[in-house]
Amino acid sequence: MIKLQVRFLLPLACAAVALGGCSTQQTRASDTADGAPLWFAEAPRGSAAGTSLARPAAGSVGGDYAGYPGLERFMARMEAEGFDTAELARLFSQVKRQQWIIEQMDRAGPRASKPTQPTGAWLRYRAKFLQESNIAAGTDFWRRHAATLARAEQQYGVPAEYLVAIIGVETRWGGYLGSHRIIDALATLAFDYPRRSEFFTGELAHYLIMARDEKFDPLLPVGSFAGAMGLGQFMPSSFRRYAVDFDGDGRRDLWNSEDAIGSVANYFIGHGWRTGQPVAERVRVAKAVPASLETGFPSNYRTQELAALGIEVARLPAGQQRLSLLRLDIGSGYEYWVGFDNFYVITRYNHSSYYAMAVHQLAQALKARRGGASRTLMTEEKPTSAARG
Repeated sequence: MIKLQVRFLLPLACAAVALGGCSTQQTRASDTADGAPLWFAEAPRGSAAGTSLARPAAGSVGGDYAGYPGLERFMARMEAEGFDTAELARLFSQVKRQQWIIEQMDRAGPRASKPTQPTGAWLRYRAKFLQESNIAAGTDFWRRHAATLARAEQQYGVPAEYLVAIIGVETRWGGYLGSHRIIDALATLAFDYPRRSEFFTGELAHYLIMARDEKFDPLLPVGSFAGAMGLGQFMPSSFRRYAVDFDGDGRRDLWNSEDAIGSVANYFIGHGWRTGQPVAERVRVAKAVPASLETGFPSNYRTQELAALGIEVARLPAGQQRLSLLRLDIGSGYEYWVGFDNFYVITRYNHSSYYAMAVHQLAQALKARRGGASRTLMTEEKPTSAARG
Protein backbone atom coordinates (compact mmCIF):
# COMPACT_ATOMS: atom_id res chain seq x y z
CA MET A 1 0.00 0.00 0.00
CA ILE A 2 1.35 3.43 -0.93
CA LYS A 3 0.41 6.39 1.19
CA LEU A 4 1.13 9.70 -0.53
CA GLN A 5 1.12 12.00 2.46
CA VAL A 6 3.46 14.64 1.07
CA ARG A 7 3.04 18.35 0.48
CA PHE A 8 1.78 19.27 -2.96
CA LEU A 9 3.92 21.86 -4.76
CA LEU A 10 0.96 23.85 -6.09
CA PRO A 11 -1.46 26.09 -4.14
CA LEU A 12 -4.34 24.30 -2.44
CA ALA A 13 -6.85 27.10 -2.04
CA CYS A 14 -8.69 26.80 -5.35
CA ALA A 15 -11.80 24.60 -5.46
CA ALA A 16 -11.69 21.68 -7.92
CA VAL A 17 -13.50 22.33 -11.17
CA ALA A 18 -14.05 19.82 -13.98
CA LEU A 19 -12.30 21.02 -17.10
CA GLY A 20 -13.89 21.52 -20.51
CA GLY A 21 -13.01 18.82 -23.03
CA CYS A 22 -12.56 16.16 -20.32
CA SER A 23 -15.99 14.58 -20.49
CA THR A 24 -14.73 11.05 -21.08
CA GLN A 25 -15.70 8.56 -18.37
CA GLN A 26 -13.40 5.89 -19.73
CA THR A 27 -11.10 4.40 -17.09
CA ARG A 28 -8.60 2.96 -19.52
CA ALA A 29 -6.42 5.35 -21.44
CA SER A 30 -5.84 2.94 -24.29
CA ASP A 31 -6.44 -0.71 -25.01
CA THR A 32 -4.42 -3.17 -26.98
CA ALA A 33 -5.93 -4.47 -30.19
CA ASP A 34 -7.58 -7.33 -28.31
CA GLY A 35 -8.40 -5.30 -25.21
CA ALA A 36 -5.68 -6.68 -22.94
CA PRO A 37 -4.62 -4.46 -20.04
CA LEU A 38 -1.30 -2.72 -20.54
CA TRP A 39 0.38 -3.35 -17.22
CA PHE A 40 3.23 -5.50 -18.54
CA ALA A 41 4.93 -2.76 -20.59
CA GLU A 42 8.19 -1.72 -19.02
CA ALA A 43 10.67 1.02 -19.88
CA PRO A 44 13.67 -0.23 -21.86
CA ARG A 45 17.10 -0.12 -20.28
CA GLY A 46 18.67 3.30 -20.41
CA SER A 47 15.37 5.22 -20.44
CA ALA A 48 15.17 8.30 -18.29
CA ALA A 49 13.98 7.72 -14.74
CA GLY A 50 12.64 11.21 -14.08
CA THR A 51 15.54 12.62 -12.06
CA SER A 52 14.80 16.04 -10.60
CA LEU A 53 16.41 18.98 -12.38
CA ALA A 54 17.66 22.31 -11.09
CA ARG A 55 14.81 24.72 -10.68
CA PRO A 56 14.52 27.33 -13.44
CA ALA A 57 13.73 30.97 -12.98
CA ALA A 58 10.14 31.71 -12.01
CA GLY A 59 7.75 31.33 -14.94
CA SER A 60 10.19 29.57 -17.29
CA VAL A 61 10.31 25.84 -18.01
CA GLY A 62 13.60 23.98 -18.24
CA GLY A 63 14.37 20.39 -19.05
CA ASP A 64 12.66 18.20 -21.64
CA TYR A 65 9.65 20.47 -22.12
CA ALA A 66 11.38 23.83 -22.39
CA GLY A 67 9.78 25.88 -25.15
CA TYR A 68 6.92 23.43 -25.87
CA PRO A 69 3.96 25.46 -27.22
CA GLY A 70 1.57 22.75 -26.07
CA LEU A 71 2.81 23.02 -22.51
CA GLU A 72 2.62 26.81 -22.60
CA ARG A 73 -1.05 26.59 -23.65
CA PHE A 74 -1.69 23.97 -20.99
CA MET A 75 -0.14 26.14 -18.27
CA ALA A 76 -2.37 29.05 -19.32
CA ARG A 77 -5.35 26.72 -19.09
CA MET A 78 -4.34 25.61 -15.60
CA GLU A 79 -3.67 29.19 -14.51
CA ALA A 80 -7.33 29.87 -15.26
CA GLU A 81 -8.12 27.04 -12.83
CA GLY A 82 -6.20 28.77 -10.04
CA PHE A 83 -2.74 27.25 -10.43
CA ASP A 84 0.38 29.38 -10.06
CA THR A 85 2.37 29.67 -13.30
CA ALA A 86 5.77 29.81 -11.61
CA GLU A 87 5.03 26.67 -9.62
CA LEU A 88 3.79 24.92 -12.77
CA ALA A 89 7.03 25.86 -14.51
CA ARG A 90 9.08 24.40 -11.67
CA LEU A 91 6.98 21.24 -11.74
CA PHE A 92 7.22 20.65 -15.48
CA SER A 93 10.96 21.36 -15.45
CA GLN A 94 11.21 18.05 -13.57
CA VAL A 95 8.97 16.09 -15.96
CA LYS A 96 10.68 13.68 -18.37
CA ARG A 97 9.64 12.98 -21.95
CA GLN A 98 9.54 9.21 -22.52
CA GLN A 99 9.94 8.25 -26.17
CA TRP A 100 9.47 4.56 -25.41
CA ILE A 101 5.92 5.28 -24.17
CA ILE A 102 5.01 6.74 -27.57
CA GLU A 103 6.45 3.68 -29.28
CA GLN A 104 4.56 1.36 -26.91
CA MET A 105 1.28 3.17 -27.57
CA ASP A 106 1.81 2.78 -31.31
CA ARG A 107 2.39 -0.96 -30.88
CA ALA A 108 -0.72 -1.26 -28.72
CA GLY A 109 -2.96 0.56 -31.20
CA PRO A 110 -5.85 -1.06 -33.09
CA ARG A 111 -5.08 -3.46 -35.91
CA ALA A 112 -5.83 -2.36 -39.45
CA SER A 113 -7.96 -5.43 -40.19
CA LYS A 114 -9.47 -8.43 -38.47
CA PRO A 115 -8.81 -12.03 -39.51
CA THR A 116 -11.45 -13.51 -41.80
CA GLN A 117 -11.07 -17.03 -40.36
CA PRO A 118 -11.00 -18.21 -36.75
CA THR A 119 -7.51 -18.24 -35.24
CA GLY A 120 -8.20 -19.12 -31.59
CA ALA A 121 -7.78 -15.53 -30.41
CA TRP A 122 -10.31 -15.88 -27.62
CA LEU A 123 -8.71 -19.02 -26.18
CA ARG A 124 -5.31 -17.30 -26.09
CA TYR A 125 -6.79 -14.22 -24.46
CA ARG A 126 -8.77 -16.26 -21.93
CA ALA A 127 -5.69 -18.27 -20.97
CA LYS A 128 -4.01 -15.10 -19.72
CA PHE A 129 -6.53 -14.84 -16.91
CA LEU A 130 -8.36 -18.13 -16.33
CA GLN A 131 -5.45 -20.19 -15.13
CA GLU A 132 -5.10 -22.03 -11.86
CA SER A 133 -2.53 -19.65 -10.40
CA ASN A 134 -4.85 -16.71 -11.05
CA ILE A 135 -7.88 -18.40 -9.57
CA ALA A 136 -5.87 -19.33 -6.48
CA ALA A 137 -4.52 -15.78 -6.12
CA GLY A 138 -7.97 -14.27 -6.59
CA THR A 139 -9.46 -16.63 -4.03
CA ASP A 140 -6.76 -15.62 -1.56
CA PHE A 141 -7.45 -11.92 -2.21
CA TRP A 142 -11.15 -12.56 -1.61
CA ARG A 143 -10.36 -14.39 1.65
CA ARG A 144 -8.13 -11.58 2.93
CA HIS A 145 -10.63 -8.85 2.04
CA ALA A 146 -13.89 -10.74 2.56
CA ALA A 147 -15.37 -8.22 4.99
CA THR A 148 -14.62 -5.25 2.73
CA LEU A 149 -15.98 -7.05 -0.35
CA ALA A 150 -19.16 -8.03 1.52
CA ARG A 151 -19.64 -4.43 2.64
CA ALA A 152 -19.12 -3.13 -0.91
CA GLU A 153 -21.59 -5.67 -2.29
CA GLN A 154 -24.13 -4.67 0.33
CA GLN A 155 -23.66 -0.92 -0.25
CA TYR A 156 -23.38 -0.85 -4.04
CA GLY A 157 -25.10 -4.05 -5.16
CA VAL A 158 -22.14 -5.27 -7.25
CA PRO A 159 -21.30 -8.94 -6.56
CA ALA A 160 -17.97 -9.47 -4.83
CA GLU A 161 -16.73 -11.84 -7.53
CA TYR A 162 -16.83 -9.08 -10.16
CA LEU A 163 -14.93 -6.66 -7.93
CA VAL A 164 -12.26 -9.30 -7.33
CA ALA A 165 -12.13 -10.19 -11.03
CA ILE A 166 -11.68 -6.59 -12.19
CA ILE A 167 -8.79 -6.00 -9.79
CA GLY A 168 -7.29 -9.32 -10.85
CA VAL A 169 -7.46 -8.61 -14.58
CA GLU A 170 -6.17 -5.08 -14.10
CA THR A 171 -3.24 -5.57 -11.69
CA ARG A 172 -3.09 -9.23 -10.62
CA TRP A 173 -4.51 -8.11 -7.24
CA GLY A 174 -1.83 -5.49 -6.78
CA GLY A 175 1.05 -7.52 -8.19
CA TYR A 176 1.47 -5.26 -11.26
CA LEU A 177 0.76 -1.68 -10.27
CA GLY A 178 3.13 -0.12 -12.78
CA SER A 179 6.46 1.55 -12.14
CA HIS A 180 6.32 4.66 -14.34
CA ARG A 181 5.82 8.17 -13.02
CA ILE A 182 2.27 9.11 -13.88
CA ILE A 183 3.11 12.72 -14.64
CA ASP A 184 5.81 11.65 -17.14
CA ALA A 185 3.40 9.32 -18.90
CA LEU A 186 0.57 11.84 -19.11
CA ALA A 187 2.80 14.71 -20.23
CA THR A 188 4.49 12.58 -22.89
CA LEU A 189 1.16 11.50 -24.33
CA ALA A 190 -0.42 14.94 -23.98
CA PHE A 191 2.35 16.88 -25.73
CA ASP A 192 4.04 14.31 -27.99
CA TYR A 193 1.30 11.93 -29.11
CA PRO A 194 -1.06 13.83 -31.43
CA ARG A 195 -3.43 10.90 -32.01
CA ARG A 196 -4.61 11.01 -28.39
CA SER A 197 -3.38 14.44 -27.36
CA GLU A 198 -6.78 15.86 -26.45
CA PHE A 199 -7.63 12.92 -24.20
CA PHE A 200 -4.31 12.89 -22.38
CA THR A 201 -4.18 16.67 -22.01
CA GLY A 202 -7.51 16.42 -20.24
CA GLU A 203 -6.21 13.59 -18.06
CA LEU A 204 -3.11 15.61 -17.17
CA ALA A 205 -5.35 18.49 -16.09
CA HIS A 206 -7.46 16.11 -14.00
CA TYR A 207 -4.29 14.67 -12.47
CA LEU A 208 -3.04 18.05 -11.27
CA ILE A 209 -6.43 18.91 -9.80
CA MET A 210 -6.56 15.47 -8.21
CA ALA A 211 -3.11 16.00 -6.65
CA ARG A 212 -4.17 19.39 -5.35
CA ASP A 213 -7.40 18.02 -3.87
CA GLU A 214 -5.78 14.95 -2.32
CA LYS A 215 -2.70 16.94 -1.19
CA PHE A 216 0.11 14.84 -2.65
CA ASP A 217 3.22 15.62 -4.67
CA PRO A 218 2.38 14.95 -8.35
CA LEU A 219 5.97 13.87 -9.02
CA LEU A 220 5.69 10.82 -6.77
CA PRO A 221 2.88 8.42 -7.84
CA VAL A 222 3.72 5.67 -10.31
CA GLY A 223 1.40 3.58 -12.45
CA SER A 224 1.00 2.24 -15.96
CA PHE A 225 2.78 3.75 -18.94
CA ALA A 226 -0.57 5.26 -19.99
CA GLY A 227 -1.13 6.99 -16.66
CA ALA A 228 -3.55 4.57 -14.97
CA MET A 229 -3.08 4.09 -11.25
CA GLY A 230 -3.79 1.91 -8.26
CA LEU A 231 -5.25 -1.58 -7.90
CA GLY A 232 -8.15 -0.67 -10.18
CA GLN A 233 -6.03 1.27 -12.70
CA PHE A 234 -8.18 4.40 -12.77
CA MET A 235 -7.30 7.30 -15.02
CA PRO A 236 -7.33 10.68 -13.22
CA SER A 237 -10.75 11.71 -14.57
CA SER A 238 -12.25 8.46 -13.29
CA PHE A 239 -10.49 8.89 -9.96
CA ARG A 240 -12.04 12.30 -9.50
CA ARG A 241 -15.50 11.09 -10.38
CA TYR A 242 -15.67 7.59 -8.91
CA ALA A 243 -12.94 7.06 -6.30
CA VAL A 244 -14.27 6.77 -2.73
CA ASP A 245 -12.79 6.77 0.75
CA PHE A 246 -14.04 3.30 1.63
CA ASP A 247 -11.87 2.76 4.70
CA GLY A 248 -12.92 6.07 6.28
CA ASP A 249 -9.44 7.52 6.83
CA GLY A 250 -10.30 10.79 5.10
CA ARG A 251 -8.36 10.05 1.90
CA ARG A 252 -9.11 8.37 -1.42
CA ASP A 253 -6.17 6.07 -2.02
CA LEU A 254 -6.45 3.57 -4.87
CA TRP A 255 -3.24 1.85 -3.77
CA ASN A 256 -5.23 0.88 -0.67
CA SER A 257 -7.25 -2.32 -1.15
CA GLU A 258 -10.33 -1.08 0.71
CA ASP A 259 -10.56 2.18 -1.20
CA ALA A 260 -9.90 0.33 -4.48
CA ILE A 261 -12.71 -2.18 -3.84
CA GLY A 262 -15.22 0.53 -2.99
CA SER A 263 -14.14 2.67 -5.93
CA VAL A 264 -14.52 -0.12 -8.49
CA ALA A 265 -17.99 -0.85 -7.11
CA ASN A 266 -18.89 2.84 -7.32
CA TYR A 267 -17.59 2.95 -10.90
CA PHE A 268 -19.87 0.07 -11.87
CA ILE A 269 -22.91 1.70 -10.27
CA GLY A 270 -22.03 5.00 -11.91
CA HIS A 271 -22.17 3.30 -15.29
CA GLY A 272 -25.52 1.60 -14.74
CA TRP A 273 -24.86 -1.74 -13.04
CA ARG A 274 -28.21 -3.46 -12.40
CA THR A 275 -28.18 -5.26 -9.08
CA GLY A 276 -29.35 -8.86 -9.24
CA GLN A 277 -29.29 -8.99 -13.04
CA PRO A 278 -27.19 -11.43 -15.12
CA VAL A 279 -24.13 -10.51 -17.19
CA ALA A 280 -24.03 -12.87 -20.18
CA GLU A 281 -25.44 -16.19 -21.42
CA ARG A 282 -23.96 -18.60 -23.90
CA VAL A 283 -26.37 -19.42 -26.73
CA ARG A 284 -26.57 -22.16 -29.33
CA VAL A 285 -27.13 -21.47 -32.98
CA ALA A 286 -29.16 -23.52 -35.43
CA LYS A 287 -27.56 -22.19 -38.60
CA ALA A 288 -24.47 -20.34 -39.74
CA VAL A 289 -24.30 -16.77 -38.47
CA PRO A 290 -23.21 -14.40 -41.27
CA ALA A 291 -19.62 -13.25 -40.84
CA SER A 292 -20.69 -9.73 -41.80
CA LEU A 293 -23.19 -9.49 -38.94
CA GLU A 294 -22.42 -6.86 -36.32
CA THR A 295 -21.18 -8.49 -33.13
CA GLY A 296 -19.46 -7.37 -29.95
CA PHE A 297 -20.54 -5.18 -27.07
CA PRO A 298 -21.70 -2.24 -29.27
CA SER A 299 -24.28 -4.45 -31.00
CA ASN A 300 -27.85 -4.47 -29.71
CA TYR A 301 -30.58 -6.80 -30.97
CA ARG A 302 -34.17 -7.48 -30.16
CA THR A 303 -35.06 -11.01 -29.09
CA GLN A 304 -36.96 -11.69 -32.30
CA GLU A 305 -33.98 -10.56 -34.37
CA LEU A 306 -31.74 -13.06 -32.64
CA ALA A 307 -34.32 -15.81 -33.10
CA ALA A 308 -34.50 -15.05 -36.83
CA LEU A 309 -30.74 -15.59 -37.01
CA GLY A 310 -31.21 -19.10 -35.65
CA ILE A 311 -30.01 -18.21 -32.16
CA GLU A 312 -31.60 -19.92 -29.19
CA VAL A 313 -33.40 -17.29 -27.15
CA ALA A 314 -35.56 -19.31 -24.77
CA ARG A 315 -33.12 -18.97 -21.87
CA LEU A 316 -32.50 -15.24 -22.28
CA PRO A 317 -33.82 -13.15 -19.37
CA ALA A 318 -36.59 -10.65 -19.88
CA GLY A 319 -36.30 -6.97 -19.12
CA GLN A 320 -32.82 -6.35 -20.56
CA GLN A 321 -32.37 -3.10 -22.43
CA ARG A 322 -29.39 -4.46 -24.35
CA LEU A 323 -28.81 -7.81 -26.05
CA SER A 324 -25.32 -7.77 -27.54
CA LEU A 325 -24.33 -10.68 -29.75
CA LEU A 326 -20.80 -11.81 -28.89
CA ARG A 327 -18.69 -13.94 -31.22
CA LEU A 328 -15.68 -15.60 -29.54
CA ASP A 329 -12.98 -17.04 -31.78
CA ILE A 330 -12.05 -20.51 -30.49
CA GLY A 331 -9.97 -21.64 -33.45
CA SER A 332 -12.13 -24.48 -34.69
CA GLY A 333 -15.05 -22.11 -35.08
CA TYR A 334 -16.91 -19.52 -33.05
CA GLU A 335 -18.66 -19.57 -29.72
CA TYR A 336 -21.68 -17.29 -29.34
CA TRP A 337 -22.91 -15.49 -26.25
CA VAL A 338 -25.44 -12.75 -25.58
CA GLY A 339 -24.25 -9.95 -23.33
CA PHE A 340 -26.79 -8.09 -21.22
CA ASP A 341 -26.89 -4.64 -19.64
CA ASN A 342 -24.29 -5.57 -17.01
CA PHE A 343 -21.93 -6.93 -19.65
CA TYR A 344 -22.05 -3.54 -21.33
CA VAL A 345 -21.24 -1.91 -17.97
CA ILE A 346 -18.05 -3.99 -17.70
CA THR A 347 -17.01 -2.71 -21.15
CA ARG A 348 -17.14 0.84 -19.75
CA TYR A 349 -14.04 -0.18 -17.83
CA ASN A 350 -12.25 -1.36 -20.97
CA HIS A 351 -13.89 -1.13 -24.39
CA SER A 352 -13.34 -4.75 -25.37
CA SER A 353 -15.73 -7.69 -25.54
CA TYR A 354 -12.89 -10.10 -24.80
CA TYR A 355 -11.92 -8.07 -21.72
CA ALA A 356 -15.47 -8.07 -20.37
CA MET A 357 -15.90 -11.79 -21.05
CA ALA A 358 -12.61 -12.55 -19.29
CA VAL A 359 -13.80 -10.56 -16.27
CA HIS A 360 -17.14 -12.40 -16.33
CA GLN A 361 -15.65 -15.87 -16.62
CA LEU A 362 -12.95 -15.19 -14.03
CA ALA A 363 -15.66 -13.90 -11.67
CA GLN A 364 -17.67 -17.08 -12.15
CA ALA A 365 -14.59 -19.26 -11.61
CA LEU A 366 -13.74 -17.39 -8.40
CA LYS A 367 -17.30 -17.69 -7.17
CA ALA A 368 -17.29 -21.43 -7.85
CA ARG A 369 -13.95 -21.81 -6.02
CA ARG A 370 -15.44 -19.99 -3.05
CA GLY A 371 -18.29 -22.49 -3.04
CA GLY A 372 -20.98 -20.35 -4.67
CA ALA A 373 -23.26 -21.51 -7.45
CA SER A 374 -21.98 -20.74 -10.93
CA ARG A 375 -23.20 -21.51 -14.39
CA THR A 376 -21.10 -23.87 -16.46
CA LEU A 377 -18.84 -21.77 -18.66
CA MET A 378 -18.93 -24.29 -21.53
CA THR A 379 -15.86 -22.69 -23.08
CA GLU A 380 -14.13 -25.97 -23.73
CA GLU A 381 -17.03 -27.44 -25.70
CA LYS A 382 -16.51 -27.83 -29.41
CA PRO A 383 -18.81 -25.66 -31.52
CA THR A 384 -21.52 -27.16 -33.63
CA SER A 385 -21.06 -27.00 -37.36
CA ALA A 386 -23.55 -24.16 -37.49
CA ALA A 387 -21.27 -22.12 -35.24
CA ARG A 388 -18.48 -22.07 -37.81
CA GLY A 389 -20.06 -19.28 -39.86
